[in-house]
Amino acid sequence: MTEATVMNDAAPAAAAAKPHLPDAQTVTKVTHWTDRLFSFRVTRPRSLRFRSGEFVMIGLLGDNGKPLLRAYSIASPSWDEELEFYSIKVPDGPLTSRLQHIQPGDEIILRPKPVGTLVLDALLPGKRLWFLATGTGIAPFASLMRDPETYEKYEQVIMMHTCREVAELEYGRQLVESLKDDPLIGEVVGDKLVYYPTTTRETFHHMGRVTDNLSSGKVFADLGIPPMDAEHDRAMVCGSLAFNVDVKAILEGFGLTEGANSDPQQFVVEKAFVGDGI
Repeated sequence: MTEATVMNDAAPAAAAAKPHLPDAQTVTKVTHWTDRLFSFRVTRPRSLRFRSGEFVMIGLLGDNGKPLLRAYSIASPSWDEELEFYSIKVPDGPLTSRLQHIQPGDEIILRPKPVGTLVLDALLPGKRLWFLATGTGIAPFASLMRDPETYEKYEQVIMMHTCREVAELEYGRQLVESLKDDPLIGEVVGDKLVYYPTTTRETFHHMGRVTDNLSSGKVFADLGIPPMDAEHDRAMVCGSLAFNVDVKAILEGFGLTEGANSDPQQFVVEKAFVGDGI
């Protein structure tokens, strides 16, 4: 599948149906980007307040009648009237083997208690902000890239995103492209956002892993910018456990220190990211 398949406009009768799941929210749109990736939007609880970059627990009822939940980063910004999520499809995954078949009008479980470390408050002030992600790890940055506060706090925002194939970059590409003409934040974004997508298997104009392109200095050369330094650069990391460990070591090599909500520093890592196996 090379083109996104979109399903939206939940039937009014379905949307108005009385929820039968605990903490139920109604699916309003589903987009299948590839045979391995999909995104979906759901109604937002009126009481839910979150910071762009945070995650919540979502899921479905398992065969045993108990909630089957996983942590999912909210891909929509804090001002959005709905909630968006971006997910991998795992054929035998306990949750995504079923979640990938949801349609507009269906219900999912959403626990309205957002948490997470990929928030602007967890970083010290700086000039340049790096978003470093692989696969569906771009989800929290999809939220932060659409938040005006990101551009108010930083002079430049660089989105590095690596996938195996070009089609797997489409969700991020379309999002970044749409920001230029966004009536709400287009002017705020301006030319501050730099998008640096790469592939590891299929030929593309930029290739290589995030780790390799940082370590070799290729990304700095390609973008015509100086290497990272602790005074000016801040970073957020979201990917597999191995990716997080490798990137953390690279960032520390540039002199950056890991922070948290309670101790803002130069970079933060999302340890609750859900990838393969869900």
